Amino acid sequence: MHRTYTIELAQARDIPRIAAMSREFIEQGLGWRWGPGAVQRCVRDRATNVAVARDVDGAPAGFGIMKYGVTDAHLLLFGVAPAQRRRGIGAALLAWLEASAVTAGIELVFLEARAGNVAAREFYRSRGYRELTVLRGYYRGQEDAVRLGKDLTEK
Repeated sequence: MHRTYTIELAQARDIPRIAAMSREFIEQGLGWRWGPGAVQRCVRDRATNVAVARDVDGAPAGFGIMKYGVTDAHLLLFGVAPAQRRRGIGAALLAWLEASAVTAGIELVFLEARAGNVAAREFYRSRGYRELTVLRGYYRGQEDAVRLGKDLTEK
């Protein structure tokens, strides 16, 4: 079955689902930092884009939270529901966030991925991100992260 997705800014009604998605498949084993309150603060923050990819039924299939600085941005959280992966949703969502960042004058995007999450690291590398450094104990002292970055001015 072919499904169509739309990408747009998150709304208040999306906050509980975004928080649940973070807990279910991003923060597993680490505690729950990105609960509804944290997501709500990001949705309300003018310097942060919270985007959702919706399936044809309007349910969030993926999301991304990107915080802007002056010329760089930090992709704080990014995920696609496991049942929706490998359908181009993540690539489209990341491209949408990057295009929005370019419109806002952002030149560089940084993010962290779990060092052991080989699939995520490969996903970002395949989209032009470079691995910059390993951050020991980044995730609550329990797990290392790899910081990745992308220069949005490079074509």
